[in-house]
Amino acid sequence: MSYQVLARKWRPRSFDEMVGQEHVVRALSNALDNDRLHHAYLFTGTRGVGKTTLARILAKSLNCEQGVSSTPCGECSICREVDEGRFADLLEVDAASRTKVDQTLELLENVPFAPIRGRYKVYLIDEVHMFSNSSFNALLKTLEEPPPHVKFLLATTDPQKVPVTVLSRCLQMNLKRLPLEQIRGQFEHVLGAEGVEAEPAALDLLARVADGSMRDGLSILDQAIAFGGGRVREEEVKAMLGVVAQDRLPGLLRRVADNDAAGLLGDIAQAAEQSPDFSALLKDLLLLLHRVALYQAAPESADASWGSLQAIQELAQRLPAEDIQLFYEIALRGQRDLPLAPDPRSGFEMVLLRMLAFRPGAISKDPAGPLHQPDQHAPENPKKSRTASQGAAPNAAPAASEGQQIPPSAVDLQDWHQVLPRLGLGGLSSQLAAHCTVKSWQNDELVLALSSGGAALAGSMAEKKLQDALENYLGRPLKMRIELEDRNEETPAQTAERQQRENQSAAVRAMQNDPMVQALEEGFDAELLVDSVKTRKP
Repeated sequence: MSYQVLARKWRPRSFDEMVGQEHVVRALSNALDNDRLHHAYLFTGTRGVGKTTLARILAKSLNCEQGVSSTPCGECSICREVDEGRFADLLEVDAASRTKVDQTLELLENVPFAPIRGRYKVYLIDEVHMFSNSSFNALLKTLEEPPPHVKFLLATTDPQKVPVTVLSRCLQMNLKRLPLEQIRGQFEHVLGAEGVEAEPAALDLLARVADGSMRDGLSILDQAIAFGGGRVREEEVKAMLGVVAQDRLPGLLRRVADNDAAGLLGDIAQAAEQSPDFSALLKDLLLLLHRVALYQAAPESADASWGSLQAIQELAQRLPAEDIQLFYEIALRGQRDLPLAPDPRSGFEMVLLRMLAFRPGAISKDPAGPLHQPDQHAPENPKKSRTASQGAAPNAAPAASEGQQIPPSAVDLQDWHQVLPRLGLGGLSSQLAAHCTVKSWQNDELVLALSSGGAALAGSMAEKKLQDALENYLGRPLKMRIELEDRNEETPAQTAERQQRENQSAAVRAMQNDPMVQALEEGFDAELLVDSVKTRKP
């Protein structure tokens, strides 16, 4: 007999075998046992969480020879035919391959006819969002008032694309992504039944890679068993997934804690030899920082899914909680900016170097070049010992003289009219910034005064875009607050408006003083229409 993959062999055949989705199983079980069945159900959720599986179990429960219930016998001919995919009254349709309206009409032609063998004729339409608008329109009337012997079971990974008219005619069952613990528990159950030896750390890694999908998890588990020759070992799984470099992440954070820039870059270079996915590596760094933060806040929150706790405990003792929070913020922003980097490795390096540079009181800039720890006479308050090397934007901050430290606000935002063109803003964020002036700028806190002319923009998403642009310009996070206030200082918008008026007046005067215009006025009694004089906007 040919080998059957684990995802198919261990597909649940009853509600009791379902892993997770307890809220959906409970609703369907109660409906079956209390004879409160709807004529159409819509199962939504990401891939591999059990949409089609639940639909098939429901079809089996409706047609079992022992009667309608939430516990089909699984032994009668109908139950076996459903499990084997050959039950004549269960019509499974892939909407992606039947998008045309004539195909939908052909499918619905047999709706009025009674089932061949079962109690109900069940239409299971997978990826229903792929239907065309015409196909949905053809389905609507039948979906709203089908014959009593017909049930519609629709499944989709993208319910946003399903018309509201269809959604309103169905009971919607939202399936959740499976938590790591449930996927790992199913792995243990399957491997125990299959007689396959496995290391717990390897199962943790595979469950994490499954990303909430049981089907994907079992497929990856199948691959790991084959790769390991019938065993599931941590090192072999890491080699198979190409995540060997993940073991270096605690070491990278230790380098940051020790202010060792050279060692940090050397470790990244060694990791690069294993050709890692730096985007995935950055995600794993975020996960590590998250676990360290959890351990610092509540050590009892650690569980077996974390693997070895030794590295997490060491980092939690070595790094202050505020540093971990800062590093997490930097890594989170780095994940957003990584696709913009020249290459993934350089982007990953810059994220780590940014942690090294922004860590309060960690390093200072030596005129000779290397980064070193501050001397023993440095201020004790780390928040006051940042240096010019800590986040000064290129071409924005003044250079430090030998031995001189420059505070974080060295980049002067007070000259708002000069800063604004460098931010690269557009749309509403540009208009918001143009109606502002700088009220105060010190200690990485910026307060902007918004004139009444831009009051309608207050509290909009434009504020977030403006702050992001400023942080990119400065090269570090900042606190920004906007207050509604008309000040004597001219905003960039008011400056532009004044310059436009001055240019218009100058253009009118130039036209009035033009000899040709004056000749036309004198010789032909012509009149210069002042309103028709237009100037180009800057």
